[in-house]
Amino acid sequence: MAKKVKLKIFKEMREALAEARAYEHGEAVNLRVTVFPPAPKPMRPSEIREIRESLDASQAQFAHYLNVSPNAVRSWEQGVRRPRNATLKLLAIAKRQPRILLEA
Repeated sequence: MAKKVKLKIFKEMREALAEARAYEHGEAVNLRVTVFPPAPKPMRPSEIREIRESLDASQAQFAHYLNVSPNAVRSWEQGVRRPRNATLKLLAIAKRQPRILLEA
């Protein structure tokens, strides 16, 4: 039979809230704060096509670089669909440095 473990959840939650309140008031607290960069902005179909053409890649090759289907690339470039989440982040990186897709 599994051994029962007493949880001190309420006490830990109260301490965490007190630390968060102190942080909000500008007091020195031993908290780890992570600041995330903003999400990438949506891309127009022409921007996606420019990235692909800067690599001199077909839609199928570009799809392979991004690990998506050629149909997805075709849909993005026609404006039927939009890339989301991780693919959009990867496209934003590739927009700045297109050759990085070839190295990965």
